[in-house]
Amino acid sequence: MTEQSAGFLKNYGSIIKLLIGISIGTLLGLILGKKVEVLKPLGDIFLNLLFTAVIPLIFFAISSSVANIDRSKKMGKLMIITLFVFIGTVLISAALTVLAVWLFPLPQTLESSAPIVEEIKSQNWGQQATSLLTVNEFYELLSRKSMLAFIIFSLLVGFATSRAGESGEAFKKFLLAGDEVMKQLLILIMKIAPIGLGAYFAYQIGVFGPQLFGTYGHSMAIYYGLSLFYFAVFYSLFAYIAGGIPAIKIYWKNNIIPSFTSLSTCSSIATIPSNLTAARAMKIPDHIANLAIPLGAPLHKDGSSISAIIKIAAVFAIMGKDFMNPETILIALGLTIILSVVEGGIPNGGYIAEIMIMTVYGFPVEMLPVVMIIGTLVDPMATLLNATGDTVSAMLITRFSEGKNWLKNAF
Repeated sequence: MTEQSAGFLKNYGSIIKLLIGISIGTLLGLILGKKVEVLKPLGDIFLNLLFTAVIPLIFFAISSSVANIDRSKKMGKLMIITLFVFIGTVLISAALTVLAVWLFPLPQTLESSAPIVEEIKSQNWGQQATSLLTVNEFYELLSRKSMLAFIIFSLLVGFATSRAGESGEAFKKFLLAGDEVMKQLLILIMKIAPIGLGAYFAYQIGVFGPQLFGTYGHSMAIYYGLSLFYFAVFYSLFAYIAGGIPAIKIYWKNNIIPSFTSLSTCSSIATIPSNLTAARAMKIPDHIANLAIPLGAPLHKDGSSISAIIKIAAVFAIMGKDFMNPETILIALGLTIILSVVEGGIPNGGYIAEIMIMTVYGFPVEMLPVVMIIGTLVDPMATLLNATGDTVSAMLITRFSEGKNWLKNAF
């Protein structure tokens, strides 16, 4: 085996295994029909392991990260601008996806499926926000149904640990150790993902029928079409806003290597070195590039934002529900911001983000494989947008912090 092929298998091995499992499951579902229900327990075992691991995993990941923030560094103007740009582009990509789903609606396939979020929709906005963000008993935090409240609690524990200073060092070490242990646990669980997802996909095809392919195919068409449009047009637009026509030219001239790096590694983190090199060639000041690009790798994810909206819309369509509801869309836009942080901070974070989608909207557990499969199929393109969006965002940050003539002055 050549070094190149070995590297390809290393980077794409998990995706290939998942696709093989899904393909085998599809064939079994088509051949065996409803008899394939006998395989459903294999999928249930995988999902149950994932559900039981998600709560401690999120707690340790978020709390340890916040606890280790250097409190001596105040959040200044540059950090505020950085966060503003990151959130702004994520929301723009999400809003465009909502528009695309409205223009090209996904086919509704399962009219008789379980009801969605009936309890949430029976509440007013204030009651809904309260139930999503808080609970009135500690033990309720430990349920995946209280995911947003649990994330807030984890953030507060992290801040409290940081504020405790030297007295909290032992607890900080505990959080770091727990974070590493739970990461390894998730890696172990994901080794059976091809079997678990394959079994669940076989069950879906066998019981619900091959009409599911209409939703998957339609979802992929919207995702890849919109992503290519966003990549070419909106990244050029962002570069133009940052520095006019010269910025567009210098961005695309130096974005080739990061683009291929992100596609070949399927990792925003692995693209950081080439992004930093590209940022210097784009004349982005070092103090901005060294902040925006390492921070953007885990936190700034336009591709994941598009993916999140597609996943939500796909499940609504499969279950015969209306996605184009203002309340549903507002929750979806808010989720895209939270999911960007969750996906970047945890290995296989896309799967955790997908569980959050399920719990916030109250989708039945049978729909989790739908969003997981879509996430797997769009991963390479999502990584391309996530990673290469960091450099154009750094250009925008430079424009807002250094002034409109930053590029001219750099030359």
